[in-house]
Amino acid sequence: MNAPDRTHLVAAAYVVLRRRDEVLLQLRNGTGYMDGYWAVLAGHVDLGESVVDAAVREVREESGVVVAPEDLEPLTTLHRFEPGGPPVEQRCDVFFETRRWSGSPRVAEPDKASAMAWFPLDALPEVVPHERLVLDHLADGGRPPAVLVVRTAAPADRYPAPDVA
Repeated sequence: MNAPDRTHLVAAAYVVLRRRDEVLLQLRNGTGYMDGYWAVLAGHVDLGESVVDAAVREVREESGVVVAPEDLEPLTTLHRFEPGGPPVEQRCDVFFETRRWSGSPRVAEPDKASAMAWFPLDALPEVVPHERLVLDHLADGGRPPAVLVVRTAAPADRYPAPDVA
């Protein structure tokens, strides 16, 4: 196989802040991706940083709280891809969970989130679909498998709008 035939994955770190049976979510707004959906704290891995470094940085940037790297517990790796799709849709998402942090969570990036709140795992709002997949495993009292794979069918459903009542 030649190098041009290889997939280049976009890496991202996701952190589930847990408070007993609740998770912290933020309402996406103004990002151009899944706006109107609730989401865990997350972001892309920057050049030169590890996925753990990215997780710690994103938690601080998005919520103002500080998480120590050793307090991040790996949950799953989610391989999302669109067969034949653009390189940006070939993704590797690493999910962590933590129950320890310092500070009080707040919307720290108001240009990207309009609200932040705790939700019981058994009563989640409209969550970004691939993140919901991971949270549903936690809601069932279990853990997600070490690796999850999500195949996106078509560009038309790449960025679905949330159901609004």
